[in-house]
Amino acid sequence: MDIDDAGGDDGITGIFARESSYLDRYVQFGTASGRVLSVSFPETPDEEAAEDHDLFERIFDYLDGIEDDDFSDVEIALTVPTDQRRVLEGVREIPYGDQINVETLARMTSGIDHTDDEDLNLVRTALDENPAPLLIPDHRVRDGPSAAPAAVEQKLRSLEGL
Repeated sequence: MDIDDAGGDDGITGIFARESSYLDRYVQFGTASGRVLSVSFPETPDEEAAEDHDLFERIFDYLDGIEDDDFSDVEIALTVPTDQRRVLEGVREIPYGDQINVETLARMTSGIDHTDDEDLNLVRTALDENPAPLLIPDHRVRDGPSAAPAAVEQKLRSLEGL
């Protein structure tokens, strides 16, 4: 399903930002051909950023506690190595309000050995380099790093009761 089917603007390319009073910063994302390329939480948005994108309605319903959205139907253009892609695809399967640990995520990921320190480091690296935190909810992995700023990660965890 593409962003258009998920309530977004299919085919729109650009940078979009809107201020979140809950996060005390902006939610900013970039899109190309209807797919999200990145999500960030700057204190000041990109000068080129537009405020109008349908995906914001879902994001702000989530942040305002109106909707328990997992964003699993939003297409994300993952331009990361294959091993990291598998890890991040696993993160997208963690339901709203649930949390797991790095070892469990490793067990869920094909080709990853949950007993191998190098593989566990690969999982942590994938979480740390996650291009789209919130849409790829790394805040649901309790003992792993998040690509979101610590204050944002904590607010997302709090929002979901984690």
